Amino acid sequence: MYNGIETFGEVVKAQAKRFNDRSFIRFESADVSFREFHEGGNKVANLLIDIGIQKGDRCAVMLLSSPEYLYSWLGIARLGAIEVPINTGLRGDLLAYILNQAECRVLIVKDEFLDRIIKIQHQLHTLQEVIVVGEKVDGTKSFNALFENASSDEVVVEVKPTDPSLILFTSGTTGPSKGAVLSHRANFALSKSCIDVMNYTENDRLFSVFPLYHVNARYSTILAALIAGSDVVMHNKFSASRFWDICRNEGITTFTYMGTLITILLKQPKKSDDADNPVRMIQGAPCPPEIYDEFKERFNIEVTEAYGSTEVGICLANRAESFRKGSCGKVIPIFDVQIHDENGNECPPNVPGEIVVRPKEPSIMFSEYFGMPDETVKAFRDLWFHTGDRGMKDEDGYFYFVDRTKDVVRRRGENISSFEVERVLNDHPAIHESAIVGVPSELSEEEVLAVIQLQQNAQIDPIELLKFCEERLPHFAVPRYVRIVEQFPKTPSQRIEKYKLRQEGITSDTWDRETVGYKVLR
Repeated sequence: MYNGIETFGEVVKAQAKRFNDRSFIRFESADVSFREFHEGGNKVANLLIDIGIQKGDRCAVMLLSSPEYLYSWLGIARLGAIEVPINTGLRGDLLAYILNQAECRVLIVKDEFLDRIIKIQHQLHTLQEVIVVGEKVDGTKSFNALFENASSDEVVVEVKPTDPSLILFTSGTTGPSKGAVLSHRANFALSKSCIDVMNYTENDRLFSVFPLYHVNARYSTILAALIAGSDVVMHNKFSASRFWDICRNEGITTFTYMGTLITILLKQPKKSDDADNPVRMIQGAPCPPEIYDEFKERFNIEVTEAYGSTEVGICLANRAESFRKGSCGKVIPIFDVQIHDENGNECPPNVPGEIVVRPKEPSIMFSEYFGMPDETVKAFRDLWFHTGDRGMKDEDGYFYFVDRTKDVVRRRGENISSFEVERVLNDHPAIHESAIVGVPSELSEEEVLAVIQLQQNAQIDPIELLKFCEERLPHFAVPRYVRIVEQFPKTPSQRIEKYKLRQEGITSDTWDRETVGYKVLR
């Protein structure tokens, strides 16, 4: 492990010298060796210089996971420019907003997304060059042609660990997305924390189904593997039915999970060879406590859990050897983490409050929200970064996530945790995924709306669902409204965009227990 290196370009150079033609990443359509990664990054850096890009310029990338994305990420970093990863699901005003807000000068984009750029080009104020992977159109440049003609010589630009590496836009679930500026050192801090928690070595092969525009694939997987000398398998989509066969065929020893991934895996039909797989340990969040023992036993895997954010990286870890069900773990030593009340005072043990974080070392978390000084100051009030998450800490120093502050439903004087209600709903065999949001009540405050996506070919009776909830929730937390959707709107990190569900509110297809006269058992 290269502990003395803290810039992306230098660690790739060091590992390319060490491992040369050994495969580093296996995409679904191509393998990339350490040497090819190093040289491909040099070529992108040179082609960017040839079109006038300099250190500090913002360069957006809108690609699927691929060698071209890998080389672009490295080339931008080698040049000391600042990458702006773009979610490939974006279009319209939000896409224009991000490109303008980050003041992007160049965009590297896959041809299948090019029409989205053309439709908003009249809204783009700073974009000067569009480089297309695939078929270009008039007014754009061909990535393939530029790459083929570019020099593979090393670019000589001083890039320091404290220099900004990229601008990652937060999910924007409550308003305009904010671009978190992260340094190379912050990226390395996250990756090294993952290595420490997971004990990655050169013998590991990591698997990711998450996109390269998300922090999980970039820093919990690729950069962590790069530092540890591991290698990586990347797929663009998650297939629950094929997942374990992929792990067996590829010799996967570890993977990261987010959202409902492990819950979905557990809901797959049981097979006699479930425990016969090469995976030794997994890391992610959340791991619902009610499935922890069953998942470990069924798949013969150690589980770790972590808590963090785009701005912070990972600051809490629930290690496999000391795992406490329901907790997101203890503080990682490079951070201070506390639970604060609304007045900024630390809460006693087992009393919920806001999770706040601050670094013990320089430049290991985000430095600012790009172009949003007021939001930056607000986030760091009282010299703590305010996560917007509610949690608590027990007497042993274990932290527990309770809910997003804005996701607490206030009903008839009671604070209802959407997280807890969703956990119950997701345990129903007919439900694939769920989201709880508050909607206006005629009695003031809010009522509980459950939005659910069913398992394939499943059906559910809302009254049966409420009876299921009554056995597991306090009466005031049982949803009044139930709505079934084909799929959820989601962020790049596959979190449900609840603000959209709130905006839609009570739709014509929403079931209301009051209308049918159903009374919740108290």
